[in-house]
Amino acid sequence: MQNTLKLILGDQLNSQHSWYKTQDATVTFLIMEILPEQAYVMHHIQKIVGFFSAMRHFAKQLQDNGHKVIYLELDDVANLQSFEANIHHIIKTHTIDKFCYQLPDEHRLDVQLKCIGESLNIKVEVFDTEHFYTQRNDVSDFFEGKKQYLMESFYRDMRKKHHILMDNDKEPTGGKWNFDHENRKKYDGKIPLKPHLKFIRDETEILNAIDDKGVKHFGKVNITAFELPQSRKDMLKLLNYFCDELLPAFGTYEDALVKNHVTLFHSKISFGLNLKLISPQEVVKTVFTKYQQNPSLISIAQVEGFIRQVIGWREYMRGIYWAKMPEFAQLNYFENTRKLPNWFWTGEVKMNCMHHCINNSLDNAYAHHIQRLMVIGNFALLAGCHPNEVDAWYLGVYADATEWVQITNTRGMSQYADGGIIGSKPYVSSANYIDKMSDYCKTCAYDKSVKYGTNACPFNSLYWNFYHQHQEKLKNNQRVSMMLNLLHKMDKTELSKILVQADIHLQNIENL
Repeated sequence: MQNTLKLILGDQLNSQHSWYKTQDATVTFLIMEILPEQAYVMHHIQKIVGFFSAMRHFAKQLQDNGHKVIYLELDDVANLQSFEANIHHIIKTHTIDKFCYQLPDEHRLDVQLKCIGESLNIKVEVFDTEHFYTQRNDVSDFFEGKKQYLMESFYRDMRKKHHILMDNDKEPTGGKWNFDHENRKKYDGKIPLKPHLKFIRDETEILNAIDDKGVKHFGKVNITAFELPQSRKDMLKLLNYFCDELLPAFGTYEDALVKNHVTLFHSKISFGLNLKLISPQEVVKTVFTKYQQNPSLISIAQVEGFIRQVIGWREYMRGIYWAKMPEFAQLNYFENTRKLPNWFWTGEVKMNCMHHCINNSLDNAYAHHIQRLMVIGNFALLAGCHPNEVDAWYLGVYADATEWVQITNTRGMSQYADGGIIGSKPYVSSANYIDKMSDYCKTCAYDKSVKYGTNACPFNSLYWNFYHQHQEKLKNNQRVSMMLNLLHKMDKTELSKILVQADIHLQNIENL
């Protein structure tokens, strides 16, 4: 009889995987909480607790379904605190003849597990996670021979290939491929905001283990009323809540910023989706079914905007990750060097937009995409912060952040450190955009309309300083040519005052 050990990583909690279709007494599943996975960056406490809680729920589900599971908790005396040591020990003590694992979604773990496999003197077999629409190399294969990767062309191909929002497999439903221009409204109060769905649990036991092992972390948590979804059942409930209560207004206000609400009309399914508690196929099917059932309530613009994030951006970013790593993690197109200011970890900053977005992140291990991109990321890029600093903060602070999706969005789209692989232009703005999309500026200590002076909004001078500083690298980018032309036409005295103010802000960055 051949005994098999199958490893399950913390973001591979896919209960629909073919591994679990039948019970087999010769198969043992291994799940482990280990210190190195908590230390390669400093994580938000809610992220650590959320992962561990979901992993423990998943292990119990497997056991309840009759599977053999070895689960090593962080403070287990038998835990040797590394993938390699634990795997070798269990193979030896349980007389294992074959070791199996699913393809990791992080490059460093892919390398690590390959090395572990090569060190074993038993058979090793690797499986797909059976989660994504695409395979690792599909995006690079799709763009083979092309000078530029363009998400929109990939997205349209995905729609056709998987028959999603297509009429007769030829024309896009609603007559357009993309309704993005209809989905950029500031929140106007016409549709009442609703609370996000919470899954209240007491996770004191997990927090005690984290603290007992001395794991460094940051952020806030109510450990007796922990809110993140922790099971497939939770995720299905959350998805249905989104479709019934939030989807009808999702697209319209998906870019809006509101200081007194955490999620607006966003689904908040990314945490469970990235842990594979639910699949993108299920998400798309559920959203489309709800649209078919309620076409008078849910418009095509809402549905397309959401599905584009799932089958467009999400799959595209994963493909870019596997096409460009590990070199991607070293890219720094603008050669930025500044450290993030300390208030990224405290939230103690006078700029109202940054105050609300940073504190939303610290309080909830969450912020929606415009808060991440056009407020926090925007500032980090304008301030010239090193992409390594930005990567580490984003990977640590957000509960849904696994490297394949975080680094492509952060170092790529947000920081333009890749020089345009993902985004066709730097995503920067002055205070004008933030005021247009939010209610942040009305009560801010800084004046959104002033470029220099004591109370001038830092975004304004830093914005023009950015284009002045990087005009040589951006001169051939047609998407920013208007801003460069405005820069070149600006009165020299006026520009000098703006640049001086930008320098004052940067020198005083810890006290903004």
